[in-house]
Amino acid sequence: MIGNGDVWAIAYLSVEWAIRLVMVVVVPLRRSAEASRSWLLLVFFLPIPALLIYLLIGRPTYPAWRRRRFGRLNAVLSAASKEIRHSQFCRRPDLPANLEGPAALIEKLGHFPALSGNEIEFVSDYGEAIDRLITDIDGARETVHLMFYIFVDDETGRRVIDALDRAARRGVKCRVLIDAIGSRRWAGPVSAQLAAAGVQVQLALEVGIFRRRSARADLRNHRKIAVVDSRIGYVGSQNITNAEFRSGLINEELVARVVGPVIAELQAVFVADWYMETGEKLDAPALFPHNAPGAKVVAQVLASGPDHPDAGIGHLMVALVHGANERIVLTTPYFVPDEALLQALKIAALRGVEVHLVVSSLVDQVLVSWAQRSYYAELLTAGVRIHLYEGRFLHAKHVTFDDDIALVGSSNLDIRSFVLNAEISLVAFAPKVVDQLRRVQDRYFATSTDLKLDIWETRSVFRKIGENIARLASPLL
Repeated sequence: MIGNGDVWAIAYLSVEWAIRLVMVVVVPLRRSAEASRSWLLLVFFLPIPALLIYLLIGRPTYPAWRRRRFGRLNAVLSAASKEIRHSQFCRRPDLPANLEGPAALIEKLGHFPALSGNEIEFVSDYGEAIDRLITDIDGARETVHLMFYIFVDDETGRRVIDALDRAARRGVKCRVLIDAIGSRRWAGPVSAQLAAAGVQVQLALEVGIFRRRSARADLRNHRKIAVVDSRIGYVGSQNITNAEFRSGLINEELVARVVGPVIAELQAVFVADWYMETGEKLDAPALFPHNAPGAKVVAQVLASGPDHPDAGIGHLMVALVHGANERIVLTTPYFVPDEALLQALKIAALRGVEVHLVVSSLVDQVLVSWAQRSYYAELLTAGVRIHLYEGRFLHAKHVTFDDDIALVGSSNLDIRSFVLNAEISLVAFAPKVVDQLRRVQDRYFATSTDLKLDIWETRSVFRKIGENIARLASPLL
């Protein structure tokens, strides 16, 4: 006879195997092989917890209401599109043949064209970047728009809040977007201080069990953007916080300060984010003035993330790596590539391209660091040079390709930035901009330890096992 305990055991096993069989069909749908492998391993060993996690975060898509709102963005951005099309300064440049393809790809992915007449200045000193932003806010006459993943109620944060307070008192319209999870510890006091100063403040992608329109905790707005008077823009890796954001780690960043017609594209990204969170249409033509050329740099903005299912920064990275002929330098704090980027980098090195990867020797996320290190041996074997930056936590995110293309923004070279996060990237097609960035990269090289394959392979077996286990989970990190 079968007892009650046996019935429950059979029922439990039946449920587990039903989950496994169904998930074998469902998981691989529109998902990369490496991501499917990680999910199916989890399903095989822990089917019921895996099902619950999958239902919660299994697909990188926003709720239906947000997708409907995103579908109305073309109408919301009509003012921006009109001004970009009609401005005598926002003209499409005549690019060399080798750059026409990348510019066309960026426009296809993110809908913004390449524009000439821009001036780009890189600011690598942490304090100087904050000082420059505050100076520009103090000079604002019409609007200040900020979007940051992290906005902390510390000395740096209060300095920026004070500058916004002064601007608001002069009659400047100030709006601030802060990611609800990235800034969760400080969102309350920061929002209160900004609101008291007369600044419109909105948390992006708020999460709550009982919220009618709750976002998913893993889909975040990771952008860092500042636009002052629609004339000056900032984009890069730096948040609004002290350099020593985490105890014992001093962040090193890179920010691009931009002047010129491409500011209209940065402004359009902020306007879109503001609409997605508030439903308010900021469609005044004054937000998109015809900015006269500041220099001759051709630049283009790419906004990527779950709202843009085909606008993956990962797609662009792979294409640019395959298109490089001489030299690639990648700087990122988190390197957990998908299979396409990993293979592209190995192939580039094998065909004779000089490929450099600059990552921080200091780490702030242990599991991500272990997964990252699992890629080093095969990259080194292929001929990629890996530089471990010493002294500070290198949080900067930028890439150069040959002598012609420079990319700087908020995106890491990891699957989270490629698929889950809303990111912003500024791409410049200009040798002089690449030269600016190379001076920064050369400084990184001078303060880095070059990783050697023979030394790297001497690490313990236990570390290798741990790294490879972490790598299995990399699509889920």
